[in-house]
Amino acid sequence: MKKTKKQPAKKQLNKRPKTKRPKVYAFLDSQNLNLGASKNLYNKNKRKIYSGWKLDFQKFRIYLKHKFRVSKAFLFIGYIEDNKKLYKKLEKFGYQLVFKPTIKDNLGKPKGNVDAELVLYSAAIEYNHFDKAVFVSGDGDFHCLYEYLQKKKKLLKIIIPNRKTCSTLLQPFDKFKKYLEDDKSKLQKKEGGVHSSNT
Repeated sequence: MKKTKKQPAKKQLNKRPKTKRPKVYAFLDSQNLNLGASKNLYNKNKRKIYSGWKLDFQKFRIYLKHKFRVSKAFLFIGYIEDNKKLYKKLEKFGYQLVFKPTIKDNLGKPKGNVDAELVLYSAAIEYNHFDKAVFVSGDGDFHCLYEYLQKKKKLLKIIIPNRKTCSTLLQPFDKFKKYLEDDKSKLQKKEGGVHSSNT
């Protein structure tokens, strides 16, 4: 009885396992972002040291998606009844709005500090849903939040509106910083664009 020759086994191609992309969320302090980008700054001699510019929020959402692969962008913003149309546009652009009730100061200007909401969402409510986080604020009050997320290896980037108003408390996070003014030409609002004038 003839023995059949065994066919040589086909070599299996070494396929690299697909690496799972980290899920990236962004948390935006709207007041710090809006004022930090748009407000002119002067030194004590009244010489202008920073020229404010209007941020196009539609372009900025696309920027976050393409540059940092942000899948969800939470925009923390003070609620003002007259700004409903603005809120609808921001949602259309892809932002998830988190509102803070506002009160009026002595001059009748609405105020709504969103720091507590931003910390709550990033460190608790949404914490288990993302792998990496991008923050948009130059506020030093978030120092302990950044420190915590850095230890957990979840801090990806801190986008700061301009160098002049960046808190010195954020110096330990220099390697995470990205200054928005460096991309002004890509993100500046043209006539008819949308920017937030909210608190």
